[in-house]
Amino acid sequence: MPHKEGEAPPVALDTLGLARVTEAFVAAARRADRLGIDALELHSAHGYLLHQFLSPIANKRTDQYGGSLQNRMRYPLEVFDAVRAAFPAHKPVGVKVSATDWVEGGWDLAQTIEYAKELKQRGVDWIDASSGGASPLQKIPLGPGYQVPFAKSIREATGITTIAVGLITEAKQAEDIVASGKADMVTLARAMLYDPRWGWHAAAELGGQVDAPPQYWRSQPSTQKALFGETRFARGEGAPGKTVIARSASDEAIQLRGLR
Repeated sequence: MPHKEGEAPPVALDTLGLARVTEAFVAAARRADRLGIDALELHSAHGYLLHQFLSPIANKRTDQYGGSLQNRMRYPLEVFDAVRAAFPAHKPVGVKVSATDWVEGGWDLAQTIEYAKELKQRGVDWIDASSGGASPLQKIPLGPGYQVPFAKSIREATGITTIAVGLITEAKQAEDIVASGKADMVTLARAMLYDPRWGWHAAAELGGQVDAPPQYWRSQPSTQKALFGETRFARGEGAPGKTVIARSASDEAIQLRGLR
Protein backbone atom coordinates (compact mmCIF):
# COMPACT_ATOMS: atom_id res chain seq x y z
CA MET A 1 0.00 0.00 0.00
CA PRO A 2 1.21 3.58 -0.53
CA HIS A 3 2.39 5.32 2.61
CA LYS A 4 -0.25 7.99 2.25
CA GLU A 5 -3.02 8.90 -0.16
CA GLY A 6 -1.75 10.28 -3.45
CA GLU A 7 1.63 8.59 -3.36
CA ALA A 8 2.60 5.97 -5.90
CA PRO A 9 1.98 2.45 -4.57
CA PRO A 10 5.08 0.29 -4.18
CA VAL A 11 5.62 -2.67 -6.46
CA ALA A 12 4.69 -5.96 -4.78
CA LEU A 13 7.82 -8.11 -4.74
CA ASP A 14 7.54 -11.44 -6.54
CA THR A 15 9.52 -14.56 -5.61
CA LEU A 16 12.63 -13.41 -7.46
CA GLY A 17 12.35 -9.93 -5.99
CA LEU A 18 12.10 -11.28 -2.45
CA ALA A 19 15.17 -13.46 -3.04
CA ARG A 20 17.09 -10.50 -4.47
CA VAL A 21 16.34 -8.33 -1.44
CA THR A 22 17.23 -11.14 0.96
CA GLU A 23 20.57 -11.59 -0.78
CA ALA A 24 21.20 -7.85 -0.49
CA PHE A 25 20.73 -8.11 3.29
CA VAL A 26 23.11 -11.09 3.33
CA ALA A 27 25.70 -9.22 1.27
CA ALA A 28 25.53 -6.28 3.68
CA ALA A 29 26.05 -8.63 6.65
CA ARG A 30 29.11 -10.17 4.99
CA ARG A 31 30.57 -6.74 4.18
CA ALA A 32 30.02 -5.66 7.77
CA ASP A 33 31.93 -8.68 9.03
CA ARG A 34 34.76 -8.11 6.57
CA LEU A 35 35.04 -4.50 7.76
CA GLY A 36 35.34 -5.61 11.38
CA ILE A 37 31.86 -4.66 12.59
CA ASP A 38 31.18 -6.40 15.90
CA ALA A 39 27.37 -6.59 15.83
CA LEU A 40 24.41 -6.02 13.54
CA GLU A 41 20.91 -4.68 14.10
CA LEU A 42 18.32 -5.71 11.51
CA HIS A 43 15.88 -2.86 10.89
CA SER A 44 12.25 -3.98 10.86
CA ALA A 45 10.73 -0.72 12.14
CA HIS A 46 9.73 2.81 11.10
CA GLY A 47 7.87 1.88 7.92
CA TYR A 48 10.85 0.37 6.13
CA LEU A 49 10.47 -2.81 4.09
CA LEU A 50 10.38 -5.46 6.82
CA HIS A 51 7.96 -3.36 8.87
CA GLN A 52 5.80 -3.01 5.75
CA PHE A 53 5.47 -6.80 5.66
CA LEU A 54 4.63 -6.96 9.38
CA SER A 55 1.99 -4.23 9.51
CA PRO A 56 -1.56 -5.02 8.37
CA ILE A 57 -1.86 -1.36 7.40
CA ALA A 58 0.85 -1.71 4.76
CA ASN A 59 0.63 -5.39 3.84
CA LYS A 60 -2.39 -6.36 1.75
CA ARG A 61 -0.78 -9.35 0.03
CA THR A 62 -2.91 -12.43 -0.64
CA ASP A 63 -0.08 -14.98 -0.87
CA GLN A 64 1.84 -16.72 1.94
CA TYR A 65 3.38 -13.38 2.93
CA GLY A 66 0.12 -11.60 3.72
CA GLY A 67 -3.01 -11.96 5.79
CA SER A 68 -2.43 -13.78 9.07
CA LEU A 69 0.19 -12.75 11.60
CA GLN A 70 2.24 -15.85 10.79
CA ASN A 71 2.20 -14.95 7.11
CA ARG A 72 3.11 -11.30 7.69
CA MET A 73 6.05 -12.34 9.90
CA ARG A 74 7.28 -14.89 7.35
CA TYR A 75 9.49 -12.69 5.19
CA PRO A 76 11.11 -10.66 8.02
CA LEU A 77 11.92 -13.96 9.74
CA GLU A 78 13.38 -15.36 6.52
CA VAL A 79 15.61 -12.30 6.24
CA PHE A 80 16.71 -12.63 9.86
CA ASP A 81 17.55 -16.31 9.35
CA ALA A 82 19.61 -15.47 6.27
CA VAL A 83 21.49 -12.63 7.99
CA ARG A 84 22.11 -14.71 11.11
CA ALA A 85 23.53 -17.53 8.98
CA ALA A 86 25.79 -15.15 7.05
CA PHE A 87 27.21 -13.33 10.08
CA PRO A 88 29.72 -15.15 12.33
CA ALA A 89 28.02 -17.08 15.13
CA HIS A 90 30.13 -15.41 17.83
CA LYS A 91 28.94 -11.94 16.78
CA PRO A 92 25.48 -10.82 17.96
CA VAL A 93 22.53 -9.83 15.79
CA GLY A 94 19.62 -7.81 17.17
CA VAL A 95 16.40 -6.53 15.64
CA LYS A 96 14.84 -3.08 15.75
CA VAL A 97 11.04 -3.10 15.87
CA SER A 98 8.20 -0.65 15.86
CA ALA A 99 6.22 -1.99 18.81
CA THR A 100 3.08 -0.24 17.57
CA ASP A 101 1.90 1.67 14.52
CA TRP A 102 -0.06 4.02 16.81
CA VAL A 103 -3.03 3.42 14.49
CA GLU A 104 -6.19 1.46 15.25
CA GLY A 105 -6.06 -1.90 13.47
CA GLY A 106 -2.34 -1.65 12.82
CA TRP A 107 0.70 -3.43 14.18
CA ASP A 108 0.68 -3.43 17.99
CA LEU A 109 2.52 -4.60 21.10
CA ALA A 110 0.80 -8.00 21.26
CA GLN A 111 1.93 -8.81 17.70
CA THR A 112 5.39 -7.45 18.47
CA ILE A 113 5.71 -9.88 21.38
CA GLU A 114 4.76 -12.79 19.11
CA TYR A 115 7.35 -11.61 16.59
CA ALA A 116 9.94 -11.38 19.35
CA LYS A 117 9.16 -14.92 20.49
CA GLU A 118 9.76 -16.19 16.95
CA LEU A 119 13.03 -14.27 16.79
CA LYS A 120 14.08 -15.69 20.15
CA GLN A 121 13.75 -19.22 18.78
CA ARG A 122 16.09 -18.15 15.98
CA GLY A 123 18.74 -16.80 18.33
CA VAL A 124 18.13 -13.05 18.31
CA ASP A 125 20.44 -11.28 20.75
CA TRP A 126 18.28 -8.25 21.55
CA ILE A 127 15.13 -6.37 20.61
CA ASP A 128 15.43 -2.60 20.12
CA ALA A 129 11.92 -1.30 20.85
CA SER A 130 10.89 1.79 18.92
CA SER A 131 7.51 2.62 17.33
CA GLY A 132 5.60 4.21 14.47
CA GLY A 133 6.44 4.97 10.88
CA ALA A 134 3.94 2.88 8.92
CA SER A 135 1.18 5.47 8.55
CA PRO A 136 0.80 9.27 8.53
CA LEU A 137 -2.35 8.68 10.62
CA GLN A 138 -0.25 7.72 13.64
CA LYS A 139 -1.02 9.53 16.89
CA ILE A 140 2.13 9.42 19.03
CA PRO A 141 1.95 10.63 22.66
CA LEU A 142 5.42 12.13 22.79
CA GLY A 143 7.11 12.58 26.15
CA PRO A 144 10.34 11.66 27.95
CA GLY A 145 10.90 7.91 27.69
CA TYR A 146 7.53 7.36 26.00
CA GLN A 147 8.68 4.11 24.35
CA VAL A 148 10.32 2.58 27.41
CA PRO A 149 7.16 0.60 28.39
CA PHE A 150 7.48 -1.32 25.11
CA ALA A 151 10.96 -2.53 25.98
CA LYS A 152 9.77 -3.45 29.49
CA SER A 153 6.78 -5.43 28.20
CA ILE A 154 8.83 -7.32 25.61
CA ARG A 155 11.50 -8.11 28.20
CA GLU A 156 8.94 -9.41 30.70
CA ALA A 157 7.01 -11.46 28.13
CA THR A 158 9.97 -13.07 26.36
CA GLY A 159 13.09 -12.81 28.52
CA ILE A 160 14.96 -11.31 25.56
CA THR A 161 17.53 -8.58 26.18
CA THR A 162 15.85 -5.30 25.28
CA ILE A 163 16.99 -1.81 24.34
CA ALA A 164 14.91 1.26 25.18
CA VAL A 165 14.92 4.32 22.92
CA GLY A 166 13.01 7.55 22.44
CA LEU A 167 13.42 10.93 24.19
CA ILE A 168 15.98 9.55 26.61
CA THR A 169 18.13 12.62 27.13
CA GLU A 170 19.28 12.80 30.75
CA ALA A 171 21.94 10.66 32.42
CA LYS A 172 19.87 9.88 35.51
CA GLN A 173 16.87 9.05 33.33
CA ALA A 174 18.93 6.52 31.36
CA GLU A 175 20.42 5.09 34.55
CA ASP A 176 16.98 4.61 36.10
CA ILE A 177 15.66 2.74 33.06
CA VAL A 178 18.44 0.16 33.32
CA ALA A 179 18.72 0.04 37.12
CA SER A 180 14.98 -0.50 37.57
CA GLY A 181 14.86 -3.31 35.02
CA LYS A 182 12.68 -1.54 32.47
CA ALA A 183 15.28 -2.42 29.82
CA ASP A 184 18.75 -3.93 29.67
CA MET A 185 20.26 -1.08 27.68
CA VAL A 186 19.41 2.33 26.31
CA THR A 187 20.55 3.83 23.03
CA LEU A 188 20.68 7.50 22.13
CA ALA A 189 20.80 9.20 18.77
CA ARG A 190 19.53 12.79 18.68
CA ALA A 191 20.78 13.45 22.21
CA MET A 192 24.31 12.68 21.02
CA LEU A 193 23.86 14.75 17.88
CA TYR A 194 23.04 17.65 20.18
CA ASP A 195 25.86 16.78 22.60
CA PRO A 196 28.57 14.55 21.09
CA ARG A 197 30.17 14.27 24.56
CA TRP A 198 26.95 13.08 26.18
CA GLY A 199 28.68 9.94 27.42
CA TRP A 200 31.46 11.91 29.11
CA HIS A 201 29.01 14.26 30.78
CA ALA A 202 26.88 11.33 31.94
CA ALA A 203 29.94 9.61 33.39
CA ALA A 204 30.88 12.75 35.28
CA GLU A 205 27.36 13.07 36.68
CA LEU A 206 27.04 9.40 37.65
CA GLY A 207 30.61 8.77 38.81
CA GLY A 208 31.60 6.56 35.87
CA GLN A 209 34.81 6.26 33.86
CA VAL A 210 35.64 6.84 30.20
CA ASP A 211 38.75 6.50 28.05
CA ALA A 212 40.08 9.45 26.07
CA PRO A 213 43.31 10.43 24.30
CA PRO A 214 45.63 12.86 26.13
CA GLN A 215 44.61 15.75 23.91
CA TYR A 216 41.21 15.76 25.64
CA TRP A 217 42.42 15.60 29.24
CA ARG A 218 42.21 19.34 29.80
CA SER A 219 39.25 20.05 27.52
CA GLN A 220 36.69 20.98 30.16
CA PRO A 221 36.08 24.76 30.14
CA SER A 222 35.72 26.53 33.46
CA THR A 223 32.23 27.61 32.40
CA GLN A 224 31.02 24.02 32.81
CA LYS A 225 31.18 24.04 36.62
CA ALA A 226 27.42 24.08 36.72
CA LEU A 227 27.36 20.77 34.85
CA PHE A 228 30.13 18.95 36.70
CA GLY A 229 29.97 20.70 40.07
CA GLU A 230 33.19 22.09 41.55
CA THR A 231 35.81 20.20 39.55
CA ARG A 232 39.52 20.16 39.16
CA PHE A 233 41.97 18.45 36.83
CA ALA A 234 44.81 16.58 38.51
CA ARG A 235 47.39 14.07 37.35
CA GLY A 236 46.46 10.72 38.90
CA GLU A 237 49.07 9.61 41.43
CA GLY A 238 50.80 6.31 40.75
CA ALA A 239 49.28 6.09 37.26
CA PRO A 240 51.37 7.91 34.65
CA GLY A 241 49.31 9.31 31.83
CA LYS A 242 46.09 9.34 33.85
CA THR A 243 44.00 12.43 34.40
CA VAL A 244 41.20 12.58 36.92
CA ILE A 245 38.28 14.98 36.86
CA ALA A 246 37.35 14.89 40.55
CA ARG A 247 34.49 16.56 42.33
CA SER A 248 35.73 18.36 45.39
CA ALA A 249 32.29 17.95 46.98
CA SER A 250 32.32 14.13 46.81
CA ASP A 251 34.45 11.11 46.08
CA GLU A 252 32.83 10.58 42.67
CA ALA A 253 35.26 10.92 39.81
CA ILE A 254 35.58 10.37 36.11
CA GLN A 255 38.95 9.06 34.94
CA LEU A 256 40.13 9.80 31.43
CA ARG A 257 42.91 7.40 30.60
CA GLY A 258 45.28 8.18 27.79
CA LEU A 259 45.36 5.89 24.77
CA ARG A 260 48.86 4.66 24.06
